[in-house]
Amino acid sequence: MRCQTCGDAMSPEHHECQRCYTPFGQPSVTPGLPTYSVRGIGLAAGIAVGATAVLYLVAALAPLVGLVMARQARADGDPNLLLAAVVIEALMALPMVAAYLTAAVLVIIWTWRARKNIEAFPGSLPTLGAGWAIAGWLVPFANFVVPARVVANVARDSLWRRFTPDLVYVWWAAWLVFSVGERFVSRLDGRAYDKLPENPSTDADYQAYLDYYPDSLLRNAVPAVACVIAAGALIVLVRRISTMQEARIARAMPAWPTAASGWPTAAPGWPAPPVLGAPVPGEPVPTALPPTTPVSPQGAPESGGTIGA
Repeated sequence: MRCQTCGDAMSPEHHECQRCYTPFGQPSVTPGLPTYSVRGIGLAAGIAVGATAVLYLVAALAPLVGLVMARQARADGDPNLLLAAVVIEALMALPMVAAYLTAAVLVIIWTWRARKNIEAFPGSLPTLGAGWAIAGWLVPFANFVVPARVVANVARDSLWRRFTPDLVYVWWAAWLVFSVGERFVSRLDGRAYDKLPENPSTDADYQAYLDYYPDSLLRNAVPAVACVIAAGALIVLVRRISTMQEARIARAMPAWPTAASGWPTAAPGWPAPPVLGAPVPGEPVPTALPPTTPVSPQGAPESGGTIGA
C-alpha cells in the first residue's frame, strides 16, 4: 500500500508514513473539512514583502540626500535647503509605509489560510488555534512570540518535518531585530535632530548637520540588513509552504473526465463513477418479459362458452 500523500510505500507495521507522517490508510486531506487556496495570496504576499524591503532600503539611504543638501546649504548659506532635505526624506518613506501595511495584511491572510489547511491534513499536530494567526500579530507582547509559533506549526505540518525548520528561526530573529531596531533608531534620530540648530547661520551650525546625516546613515544599517534577511526568509517560507499545501490538496481531488473513458478516474477515498444501466441502490429492479415471448391481446368473452352454457 502506498501513502496517499507522498506516494511512498507504507507497511502495516508502522502507524504512519515514514516520510510525510500521514497515518496508515488515511487520505491526503480529510473529507468534509474545508481547505483554502494559498498560492495566489502567497504570491501577492511575497511581492509585497519584497517591495517593502526594497523601499525600506531606499528610505534608510535617504540621509545621503540630506548630506548632499546640507553641503549645498553651507556653500550657499541657504538654510531652506535643510528644510527641503527633511521633506524629501519624509516623501521617500511614504511608499515604504504603504507597502508595509499592504504586506502586513496579505501575510496575515496567508497565515490564517495556511493554518486552517493543516487542520484538514491527517497526521498534523495543530497547537494554537487558527484565530491566533490573526490575533497573534495584533495583541501586544504576544506578537513577539505567537506569530512565530503559528508559522512554525504550519511549516512543520506542511513541509513534513517533526522539528521546526531553521528558516523559521532565521526569519523571526531577523524580524525582531528589524522591528525593535527600527523603533530604537527612529527615537535616536529624533533626539539627535532636535539638538540641531533651528536657524543655522554659522559654519559650525552647518557642520552639525553634516555630522548628523552620516551618523543617521550608520544607525540605519542594522535594521536595514535585518529587514532584507527577514524578507528573504519569509518569501522562501511562504513559497515552499504554499507549494506543498497546494500539491497535497490537489491529490485529494478527483481527476477530470478523459476522452477515452468519459468519466473521471476515482481518487482514493472517492466513490467510483456510475455505470450506465446499473440498478440504483434502494429502488426496485424492473422486470420485463423476454422479447421472444408473444403476448396476445385480450379481447371480450364471447357467448357460447362452457361456463354458464
